[in-house]
Amino acid sequence: MNYLLSALPAALIGYAFGSIPFGLLLTRMAGLGDVRSIGSGNIGATNVLRTGNKGLAAATLLLDLAKGFLAVFLSWRYFPDAAGIAAVAVILGHCFPLWLKFKGGKGVATLAGVCFGVAWPVGLAYAAVWIGLLALLRISSLAGMTAAVVAPVAAWIVGYPQFAPYLAVIAALILWLHRANIARLRAGTEPKVGSK
Repeated sequence: MNYLLSALPAALIGYAFGSIPFGLLLTRMAGLGDVRSIGSGNIGATNVLRTGNKGLAAATLLLDLAKGFLAVFLSWRYFPDAAGIAAVAVILGHCFPLWLKFKGGKGVATLAGVCFGVAWPVGLAYAAVWIGLLALLRISSLAGMTAAVVAPVAAWIVGYPQFAPYLAVIAALILWLHRANIARLRAGTEPKVGSK
């Protein structure tokens, strides 16, 4: 019962933060219309970049990262037994926001924030893989998916094994959300960042 009393507010905090569609809000405020009408149709930073506005894309990335961090940080502080629940909930909120008929982003930037909320070494491992592969290969989806798979392993190695199952669930969700990207990667047709 005590765990349920912690898990419920942690889940609500996570989902509430996660469901704020920063990519959509920023592009609308900038007069660029609905970001869901271009590219992949989702609200994440990679799709915002397709508007041609690098500043908005960077802001979206940072804000999506921040909401992942804050959800875990606040739950870790006030409901420490349920911080893993908050981690999953913030990703679910980002990917399936109630306000957008459950059609959101793919969770890569938000998971970066979650990892830093768990512990800075986990976040650093995630960021190193994500940014390193992105710089090397310029394929956003591959970099994000690989970093997501590394996250639970990193949590286990650096001393936060209690988060590994939650991060593994998130990684599985992110892989599933990228199933179309995986098909394009196999076909050799996945676009690179900066390509037309």
